[in-house]
Amino acid sequence: MPDYLLEAAHGGVVAGVDEVGRGPLAGPVVAAAVIFRGAPPEALCQLLDDSKKLTARRRDAAYAALCSSPQVTYGVGAASVTEIENINISNACHLAMRRAVERLGRMPDLALVDGKYAPDMPCPVKMVVGGDGISLSIAAASILAKVVRDRLMVRLADRYSVYGWERNAGYGTVVHKAGLREYGVTPHHRRGFAPIRAMIEASHMISGKAGEVAA
Repeated sequence: MPDYLLEAAHGGVVAGVDEVGRGPLAGPVVAAAVIFRGAPPEALCQLLDDSKKLTARRRDAAYAALCSSPQVTYGVGAASVTEIENINISNACHLAMRRAVERLGRMPDLALVDGKYAPDMPCPVKMVVGGDGISLSIAAASILAKVVRDRLMVRLADRYSVYGWERNAGYGTVVHKAGLREYGVTPHHRRGFAPIRAMIEASHMISGKAGEVAA
């Protein structure tokens, strides 16, 4: 379980930062930054873990507790599908993280960031591999980012119901891929990702051959 040791060891204002949505075929990448004003209470600690290990119900409970706690300051940032296409997914993740930190309303003395490669931040950064299972503030950030992104994909699913985004959050599940084959690509799909790019290229080839036959 994550703990507060890294934050306490620094002694200053520490933000945990994490992103969600690196791997899906559709939708933005979302990041969150979380500052605890002192060690979080035990009841809140018990709700927090790597968001991938939690059920949707427990994530929602943790999200509600974090958002309502007077001891928590948080910011959420995102990078759009267009930005992912223009600057690549890794840079888009770093952009979303920076935006999350900038939306905290105060600049932390240190950002604990999940992962290996440091994003460009307006404050010092310490990378923590597997940080969402180590640091409570990073775990909290992973939960906020996951819930925000999942709810966004549910809203998009109301408009694009055939891809199953309300259940798969844009990942390449069987249902999602079947929707792509039957209905094609939406403006929310990441056209630079290999499965989407291959589908677009195949569609262009079919169109070109049809034009040759017609000619």
